[in-house]
Amino acid sequence: MANHESAKKRVKRNAKRALINKARKSRVRTFIKKVEQAVTEGNIDTAQAALQQAQPEIDRGVAKGLMHKNKAARTLSRLSSAVKSLKKAS
Repeated sequence: MANHESAKKRVKRNAKRALINKARKSRVRTFIKKVEQAVTEGNIDTAQAALQQAQPEIDRGVAKGLMHKNKAARTLSRLSSAVKSLKKAS
């Protein structure tokens, strides 16, 4: 355990922030999974709606420091191309 007062405060703060970050990361993952699920089911309308909801959540995750901006861009690119491939298939 930390000996200095500031280090003790830091431990408490880090624990709180870890819980907040965990919840945010889980939320982002859930939105991504909704898009992926709609794509696997082949539901175009649901997939598009889920993608529109997921995009700002992913961007917010980048702004909050949860994920790297390149990872977010790569994820959005893959999700949008999957949704586009549903349009072409139908």
